[in-house]
Amino acid sequence: MMRLSSMFGPMFAAALMTGCAAVAEPVRPPPASAASQSLKRELDTRAPEWLRLHDVPSVAVAYIVDGQLVWSAAYGERAPGLPATPDTLYNIASMTKPIVAETVLRLSAAGRLSLDESMAPYWTDPDIADDPRRLELTAAMALRHQSGFPNWRYETGDRLVFQAAPGTRTSYSGEGYDYVARFAERRTGLDWESLANEMVFGPAGMGDTSFTGGGALSERAASAKGPDGSWRAPDVDTEWSAADNVRSTAADYARFLISVMDRQGLTPELTVRRGTVTDDQTGQACGPERLGPDVCPEALGFGLGWVVSRYPDETIIQHGGGDWGERTLGFYVPETRTGIVVFTNGANGMRVIRDVVALLHPNEKFVAFLDMQAR
Repeated sequence: MMRLSSMFGPMFAAALMTGCAAVAEPVRPPPASAASQSLKRELDTRAPEWLRLHDVPSVAVAYIVDGQLVWSAAYGERAPGLPATPDTLYNIASMTKPIVAETVLRLSAAGRLSLDESMAPYWTDPDIADDPRRLELTAAMALRHQSGFPNWRYETGDRLVFQAAPGTRTSYSGEGYDYVARFAERRTGLDWESLANEMVFGPAGMGDTSFTGGGALSERAASAKGPDGSWRAPDVDTEWSAADNVRSTAADYARFLISVMDRQGLTPELTVRRGTVTDDQTGQACGPERLGPDVCPEALGFGLGWVVSRYPDETIIQHGGGDWGERTLGFYVPETRTGIVVFTNGANGMRVIRDVVALLHPNEKFVAFLDMQAR
């Protein structure tokens, strides 16, 4: 069964004009800045220890305070003998999905498609061409993981099939995301990567993020260390996936989180829909041998592209990723406009992610959720 988490600026000086001269007045960093730098220094000390303890090659972290990227850092090795840097590109695995969802939402806000129209007139996968349920499938259903599809078609004999009627059951599906991206291509007449660049990467300033690419990009990419301890060179993707394998830096993904927090390209109505949970999944996360009642969120489920966790004092909008040798997480808190991105290139990376979040955002209940994912 798919685990839920796999679903899931610099300071400037003021210038005062005196006559014809511009005089730079010293500015004391605000308390939030001082606190963030203190956390950075502690992370500098502890991150290498966590990497050794959990046998994870590297970790990259980006930290957002008051809606601004205040610092990013990387520790360890992106490949044997090669240090990770803030410019290292990581396979972000399922953290691809929020990028896809945001692209579709912004296309909807621009009137270029509708989240609630049938996708069938524009795109029907040949495997389900004779199934009348295809007529019911909408983009919103796919983005909420209510497409009715399996996670991947190889799980159903390499054929795409409905395992439930669209809109009737929540079941994590990468196939649903690939499906909605194909729909967006045919609905707009543009290829998927052009749409993502136009709607998300360009406006957010994400110059280091891509669905495909080799060459110079590969030279900066992190290799992966799998559960058996072996290394695997970075894949060079020539075809995009809407559910997996985007490469990005931690800082670039933080820019994406900031654009989401800023509701870039969205209407107020779509912003509300993005964060609305229609099918509460707390039963999957809470219970015997999982999360106890003292750390269980008040609500937990899928919005449009994100996992929404509601706690008494804050809401955490998150998504994680996990492939053979990668574990990743990104989240933000809309009430405080804070956020964290953590990328790793090791199969045990969730343990490092848990420790990083416990330091930078010590919400006991959320850390307990991450600890459950790390078991």
